[in-house]
Amino acid sequence: MAWRRGQTYAQDLRDRVLAADDESARDVAERLGVSPSYVIKARQRRARDGRLTAGRLRSGPRPKLVDHYEAIDQHVLQHPDATLEERRAWLQETHGMSVSIATLWNTLRQLKIRRKKRPSKRASGRERTSPAPASFGTGCARASTHKS
Repeated sequence: MAWRRGQTYAQDLRDRVLAADDESARDVAERLGVSPSYVIKARQRRARDGRLTAGRLRSGPRPKLVDHYEAIDQHVLQHPDATLEERRAWLQETHGMSVSIATLWNTLRQLKIRRKKRPSKRASGRERTSPAPASFGTGCARASTHKS
């Protein structure tokens, strides 16, 4: 069984690795077709955390404002019309956090907070908001393209 980046080993293989406590990591790795470092790390995780399953896959750094999600959510509920710049100033004053507008925008998107004040479609789906386009030949002064 070959390890592929971004994927964990199957739980049955993990259980067999952890069940072989009396063998050396090198012997277990050779017998089960995994790397010795995997055997050592799996044993260390079990000793440290008591965890026998794979950990959550993470990509990238931890979001900067993750500790303030609840406060940001409450601020948005209390001040729904505040701009991103006003929210930045509030974060700086109350929490001492200096963030860019892009960071704040991404945080609001992660929290599924929408800033749009109006619905994106017309209130009535049947009523036209602009006149119908004119068809060719009716009131249209186009130059003739054919030669006589």
